[in-house]
Amino acid sequence: MEIYDGLSEVIAETKPDVVSIEKLFFAKNITTAISVSHARGVAMLAAKQAGCGIWEYTPLQIKQTLTGYGRADKKQVQEMVRLHLGLKSVPKPDDAADALAAAITHQLMSR
Repeated sequence: MEIYDGLSEVIAETKPDVVSIEKLFFAKNITTAISVSHARGVAMLAAKQAGCGIWEYTPLQIKQTLTGYGRADKKQVQEMVRLHLGLKSVPKPDDAADALAAAITHQLMSR
């Protein structure tokens, strides 16, 4: 409920037209994959119920779009998020930087 309520509140305040979400890719830890997929589903439900379009991007697409290299590491992606947004430091926690990377990817790909 916390994820749904929190996201619903943010969506109501900011009124986005679309929500950009990273597609899942897990090769090893199934427990983490299940937890993340649950949270992802809740996020998609909150967005859909608010009338938002949902766009999904693979990690490869996000890395390629932000850095020009599909195998970029997390630090390279975080630095490009910082540069795109004109921030003094990389967004923290890492999940925030990942979410911003997905949003920037959608913005760049939908031009």
